[in-house]
Amino acid sequence: MTHGQGQGDNQGAPPSSGEGRRGGGGGAVGRLLDRLGRPVNRGLDYLGGLAVLIAEAIAWFWRSAIRREVRFGRPAFFAQLVRLGLRSVLVVSLVSACIGFILAMQMAPPLQEFGQVETVPNIIAIAVFRELGPLIAAVVLTGFAGAAIAAELGTMVVGEEIEALEAHALNPIRFLVLPRLLATAIAMVVVCLIGELMAISAGWAIGVWVLDIPAWVYYHNTIEQLSVADLLTGLWKAAFFGVLIASIACYHGLRVTGGAAGVGRATTLTVVHSITAIIFSDLLFTSLFYALGWH
Repeated sequence: MTHGQGQGDNQGAPPSSGEGRRGGGGGAVGRLLDRLGRPVNRGLDYLGGLAVLIAEAIAWFWRSAIRREVRFGRPAFFAQLVRLGLRSVLVVSLVSACIGFILAMQMAPPLQEFGQVETVPNIIAIAVFRELGPLIAAVVLTGFAGAAIAAELGTMVVGEEIEALEAHALNPIRFLVLPRLLATAIAMVVVCLIGELMAISAGWAIGVWVLDIPAWVYYHNTIEQLSVADLLTGLWKAAFFGVLIASIACYHGLRVTGGAAGVGRATTLTVVHSITAIIFSDLLFTSLFYALGWH
């Protein structure tokens, strides 16, 4: 056998087991990276779409503020404000009152062991105005506002009403998204404040009638514990949560595909994503305020 024949035989031979293992390992790593990369790309696409939607809404709001001829649909804004805010007041008030009852009754026993039952109003005031008030209002409005907005816009997409607006040179962000976003943010602030007052009132009822805390002591401790920063912190969170709920709902509603089933999926994703985003952003805000010393 000549030298050339040996080379030819070697060239035609299959790769060794070690080379095969290396190639298979590289393919497995590539498949793993692909599996990890796809959700990351979807997440970045989702966040980018939300950012673009909010940026366009802010741009249209700015134009309508400085130019009278640019309008964003004020009748739709007031209609959404009534539909999303006024109708949710009763539910938020009821849930917040229950939270006030629960907090007072749960904290009283351990505080009584140390003779500090009169500090119940202090704890309720901070917990409600800083955290629970905005959080409860946001979760309730996710069902009222988020699901309703997503279903409404999704139905318009399925019925080709969005295309009809664009055919008449009417921007959907300007006439559909912006009124809902503003209405949800304002409704969140108002509903949050009402819910906080209901929770404080419920805690007062338990503290005075059940725990035998003097009414003037409960009132004094509540006022002494709270500051303007506590009130503004909760209301700032509420406004941000409202923008978050409306933007997520509009994003899913405008991207509906697949008819009625797509509308159902958009509504479900809106509720799940909104609650997740609310909890996560609340954690970020709390961490930021704690780092800045606003506690």
